[in-house]
Amino acid sequence: MHTESNNIQDYLKKSEVINYDHKLIVDKCRELKKGTEDEISLIKKIYEFVRDEIHHSGDIGAQEVTCKASEVLEFGHGICCAKSHLLAAMLRFYGIPTGFCYQKLCSSKDVNRKFLHGLNAVYLKDLKKWIRLDARGNKPGIDAQFCMDEEKIARPVNKELGEEDNLIIFIEPNPTVVEVLKRSNNRDEMWAQWELGLKDLFGV
Repeated sequence: MHTESNNIQDYLKKSEVINYDHKLIVDKCRELKKGTEDEISLIKKIYEFVRDEIHHSGDIGAQEVTCKASEVLEFGHGICCAKSHLLAAMLRFYGIPTGFCYQKLCSSKDVNRKFLHGLNAVYLKDLKKWIRLDARGNKPGIDAQFCMDEEKIARPVNKELGEEDNLIIFIEPNPTVVEVLKRSNNRDEMWAQWELGLKDLFGV
């Protein structure tokens, strides 16, 4: 992996989507900080909150499409990319550099069909390194964990099947992905346009 910018401060920016000054996010961040002793434990606690307490929209059959970090928290669900927006906002609230990563993965129902998956990269200041964290949400067959030594994300890529990691740690969420999330009235509409993000990030 390599960063889009060499300026670590770029990975702390607030935006319309990463709106970490929203009251819901501020309140939840302060609540989660209670009892944490250091930055690593805070990152782990926030990550596990987004992974476990915020549902993946597909897992619960929710049709609402969330995009902004505050929307994801308010509705309590989002797809992988939307959940990555919330995780980034909550970590950036505490000055923890967080970026965005993307994968091209095979559908579990059809290996010839590819889809876009979003996750995060977080900079661990004490270890001076970036690690990827996947807050998609666990279920049978998916066991993503907070791990500083060995990456444990939802789906490591299988290159033999044509799966691929985009190796850039982006400062902001992909604009095409954001636009699809914003303009979709329901999850069915979103999935019908989801390949636009895949084309933008992977050229396919």
